[in-house]
Amino acid sequence: MEKIRILLIEDNRLLREGIAIMLEKHGEFEVIATAENGDTLHELKRLNKNPDVVLLDLGLHNEDSFKLMEFLKKELPETRIIAMDILPEQEDLREFVEAGGSGFILKDASIEDFFHTIKQVVYGEKVLPPLLTVSLFSQIVENSMQTGKTDVNNAIRLTNREREIVDLISDGLSNKEIAARLHIATFTVKSHVHNILEKLTLSTRLQVAAFAHRQKTERSGLENDDRIDNGTTI
Repeated sequence: MEKIRILLIEDNRLLREGIAIMLEKHGEFEVIATAENGDTLHELKRLNKNPDVVLLDLGLHNEDSFKLMEFLKKELPETRIIAMDILPEQEDLREFVEAGGSGFILKDASIEDFFHTIKQVVYGEKVLPPLLTVSLFSQIVENSMQTGKTDVNNAIRLTNREREIVDLISDGLSNKEIAARLHIATFTVKSHVHNILEKLTLSTRLQVAAFAHRQKTERSGLENDDRIDNGTTI
């Protein structure tokens, strides 16, 4: 079985060498290069040896990590990028996710978390530490309701039933009315509403309704744009 090829970009030499040794000892990983910035990418391209994963320090001192990430995504489109940081700002984390990052590892994570995150990302999963998930989703939802620039549906996984209930809440239906409409028990609706509030990190039904109305407006706008692009008269 081929090893997972890793490019490690970390400007703290002690940390860089320690992580590299830790990964090499695991047996499933091959650290094909380490660097304190993105310069080593040119050497990798010369050797025609692309990494499966880039572990990228999100707080590089002498280089903009996000610009480097943009460069890496362009030069290595098949390579997945995992960010590393101590405790990032919400805005940095949101920007990383929107830029196409595949995973995030806190620098004080356990060795098992490092291994698990890398392997899950290689398998195609998006991985964020539970500690960061709630704050990230709060930021995404707030940003979506205020600007409409973020597709919350792709970030937060609501079930089909939960989406139905969100739409009915936005129509002003009570739990009892929703239960009658969907032919389910009222306590089942309450359970779904609880899960919806937790997933969206909201606290009231009014906030859920506002979220739903924003999503409907965005979808309507996209559909109108598609009609215009297709030459359809509106």
